[in-house]
Amino acid sequence: MVGNSQVELRLPGYSDISAEASADTIGMTALFKLGLAVGLLALASNGISASELAVLRNGFTIRYERRELRAEMTRLYFPGTSGGYADVPTEEIAQFETEETIPPPPAAVTAPIPSRVMSLGELVQDASQRNKVDAELILSVIRAESAFRTNAVSPKGAQGLMQLMPQTAAMLGVHDALDPAANVEGGTRYLRQLLDRYNNDLSKALAAYNAGPGPVDQYRGVPPYTETRAYLAKVIGDFSRHKRARLQAGQDQARKVETVNNTQKLRSPAEPAKSHTTSAP
Repeated sequence: MVGNSQVELRLPGYSDISAEASADTIGMTALFKLGLAVGLLALASNGISASELAVLRNGFTIRYERRELRAEMTRLYFPGTSGGYADVPTEEIAQFETEETIPPPPAAVTAPIPSRVMSLGELVQDASQRNKVDAELILSVIRAESAFRTNAVSPKGAQGLMQLMPQTAAMLGVHDALDPAANVEGGTRYLRQLLDRYNNDLSKALAAYNAGPGPVDQYRGVPPYTETRAYLAKVIGDFSRHKRARLQAGQDQARKVETVNNTQKLRSPAEPAKSHTTSAP
């Protein structure tokens, strides 16, 4: 039975085979091929997997596990993380989709591995691990710089998700600043360089990311620019909120696990008392 259709496979017995039954043999061969094809299709359908996607108006997608509507923002929780999420302006989301993917058949050993489009969460996680920069900090910078718009271009010429200036992109080896993967990798690498330059002083590193290292070196700290100070307050505040939320989620999960373990211990039967026997003298 495949779906609502029943496919019967019948093979001829030795007594059915004769020179006069060639027409029947051809018919049964066709039936066997049809049944085999439908059976293979049914087996393949069992491998279909689904994932939730948020499609942004700029055409980019964010894969998420669940979502929450919070005022003018939509919170998207990343799959496979402990409380990791991104707040995206609801008006920037065009639609939500369920993506069904059918895994390709096993390729030969010599066949190249097909590439796939990575989600923003995956790009950020990869760049975070390679450059040793907190993924939440990267997302906070992206949120402040471009509001997750991959094609964002500022009046001064900064481009992409992390708003790289052309000269900065060239210094980092980013040939296409509007390419999400290249932009996130380049911007994260630049953040790492600034953190190293200012001994992991986050305020100085972010100020240099916004205004350039020159003013930070000149004033030996955050320059007295209204735009730069507002930028720092926005990024650091957002970063702190997300870090607290992740920490709280981790603590809540740990308490749940501890409660389950304690409950299982209380329900487990007590060990029987060991009997002590003594031999007669």
